[in-house]
Amino acid sequence: MKLVLFDDNKWENFFPITLCRSTGDLRLGVLKLRQRLNAYFGQEIKEVVIHPLLKAVYKERHPEWTINSLEMTDTIFINTRLKISDALVGAINNLQENTCLTHKNEILAARFTPDVNSISAEELPNLFKSLEKIKWDNDDTWKYLWELISANAEYISRDFQDIFYDKDNFFETDPGVTILNPYNIWLGEGVSIAPGVILDASEGPVIIDENARIMPNAVLIGPVYVGKSSLIKVGAKIYEGTSIGPVCKIGGEVEATIFQAFTNKQHDGFLRHSYLGEWINLGADTNNSDLRNDYQEVASYFYPKLQKIKTGCQFLGTIIGDHSKTGINCTINTGTTIGVGCNLYGKDIIRDFIPSFSWGEPSQLTEYRLDKFDETVEKVKARRHLKYSKAEKELYSNIRKIVLD
Repeated sequence: MKLVLFDDNKWENFFPITLCRSTGDLRLGVLKLRQRLNAYFGQEIKEVVIHPLLKAVYKERHPEWTINSLEMTDTIFINTRLKISDALVGAINNLQENTCLTHKNEILAARFTPDVNSISAEELPNLFKSLEKIKWDNDDTWKYLWELISANAEYISRDFQDIFYDKDNFFETDPGVTILNPYNIWLGEGVSIAPGVILDASEGPVIIDENARIMPNAVLIGPVYVGKSSLIKVGAKIYEGTSIGPVCKIGGEVEATIFQAFTNKQHDGFLRHSYLGEWINLGADTNNSDLRNDYQEVASYFYPKLQKIKTGCQFLGTIIGDHSKTGINCTINTGTTIGVGCNLYGKDIIRDFIPSFSWGEPSQLTEYRLDKFDETVEKVKARRHLKYSKAEKELYSNIRKIVLD
């Protein structure tokens, strides 16, 4: 039987982060959502159905995958937004042909033999229409980015127990490193930890992945995950609930924040209860607020409604799309959303919603010219010995058309 992962029409709920990636590639805890699905189903699922905007980039990044192409064989389709559990895995594996597992109007999974060879995410509902519905009582799907932020500490702890606890641990530190609760710490091969560092796993695990480097006098308080080849700067304070993806450079004070990958927050400054995409750079002393002065519920911009909505969160910082930058001494207000490809600077507070490809001070924004954006991306990626591909250029060009229409 074939397994296929699919993004559904809630893909837009996670903009601006999912403007550049599948919902399945959202990071939560240590893993991305699709990686956790792979772990629970015991195999790497290489068949995916995603939005056509992303198809060319995903073909380039994952040439071994089958993307938006189906075989006329017995297939189980699995929603990438699942809060996967053993119970859900059992229910999905027990699906009979021509049935689907549903919660209210959401398709969690479906089993049938497709009668088409080519499909994209927005076309999938037509294939599900005729299936017999099997009700699932629990609301087991992610719906908003701020849900991932709030659940991140819990999922770091879960991933430690499920994946890293019995994995080969290269736990070895030099004199001068302070370790609290060593049984709750996992170090990957090639990790470098300088004297003066404190790893405090008293309240949750500290996971430092392969070839990461922790510079002197940094403090990490679990649950925390530091991704492969990432760098934690001198004197950094990394608090609980923080997941740092691969190849990031992080300094200052960070708490309850998710970094997808390839993002720099090297300098002093406060970042809390936030979600950042890739290739972001925060200038020196960039700070964000994650709590209203009146302690009321935070509202944040929600792309499907083109307006701010209440989030149910007392704490919510900022959400920043790929390739956005801030200058020195920037201040970001509570619940602010910054789109893809923004370049922001000046003394004005960055607040509410900054549309993708915006340039300048928040009170005097202009459009970021695409040729200048491309030039910057090319330079930024070259510093990591990576190329800015034709497929990526087309993706950002199409995103720009979408957000400016």
